[in-house]
Amino acid sequence: MTEINVKKIVENLIDTFLKASQIALDLRKKGLTKEIKSDNTPVSNGDLEVNRLLTKKLIELTPDIPIISEETSHNKSTKELNNFWLVDPIDGTIDYINDRDEFTINAGLILDRKPVAGLISVPAKQRMFYSYDKDSTFELKNKKLIKLECKKKTDKNSIKFVSYSDKLKPEIEKIHKEIGVTSYVRMKSSLKFCLIATGEYDGYVADPRALEWDIAAGHAILQNAGGLVTDFDGNEIFYGKDNFKNPSLILKRNNNLNE
Repeated sequence: MTEINVKKIVENLIDTFLKASQIALDLRKKGLTKEIKSDNTPVSNGDLEVNRLLTKKLIELTPDIPIISEETSHNKSTKELNNFWLVDPIDGTIDYINDRDEFTINAGLILDRKPVAGLISVPAKQRMFYSYDKDSTFELKNKKLIKLECKKKTDKNSIKFVSYSDKLKPEIEKIHKEIGVTSYVRMKSSLKFCLIATGEYDGYVADPRALEWDIAAGHAILQNAGGLVTDFDGNEIFYGKDNFKNPSLILKRNNNLNE
């Protein structure tokens, strides 16, 4: 593959993400059409329209890089992928359908099986996050660009995590105690990666459950901002695994969550 300019590609995607965000909100306001997929999860016309917009732009910008999207079957059976996009047009479809505000639009660029860049829009909150390199993670909010460096915004003597569920599983509760987590709130979408990068929360722990397109963009955003992303054993996470399944996850702003 010829050398690509990751910064230029990401910056050229921002307007498409903002357009997709507005379309997602407009479609929801009009009333979504919904159906149940073979895996018993819902999909809406909003998911599919956002997917169409993102994949069209990605093909235009990077025609030689395969696209793996939750909402299309293309390339999902391809083996030994090294360089590819992972797209989740709407992460949090149930929240999207039910008029909640945490759903996100996601694309992560994988090179040599590692996440190097990511974009996440949070349409209902009018927040846009992106990253294209180490020390180059940003939030675009109210037309202002804010550099993200995982600086703590929670109280100095607190360690505030997010959780997929209100009730912690025993193995996750054990890790929380080891880390010294003082409180946690439920958050389901990839927004959690972004809010750890901003410093609004300190971390997240999850057992193996999601798929690679759920986390790739957030992984790049958080890691490039200075955060840590590993499995329960402290191992680095690679992409292009069988069936695109995730391992366990531990996200942290840094190794000293009191500062």
